[in-house]
Amino acid sequence: MADDQRSGEPPYRVIAAALRDRIEAGEFRPGDALPSITRLSQEYGVAKTTAQKALQVLKDEGLARGVQGWGTIVAERG
Repeated sequence: MADDQRSGEPPYRVIAAALRDRIEAGEFRPGDALPSITRLSQEYGVAKTTAQKALQVLKDEGLARGVQGWGTIVAERG
């Protein structure tokens, strides 16, 4: 994540932007599960709270929503 850190953005925003790009590119479609907090923390080498904050950004933007017992999924657009 060294290149991303040079941008000056907090890690959670970098992760949220990467996931947002993947959603907008159609890699993740409405109803698809996003990577788990554990997976994101391992993939990006960050604390789980940082990964959780990244997913919260997407929820706040209306791009994702939490589903009890399932995780975070891409929200329906409309």
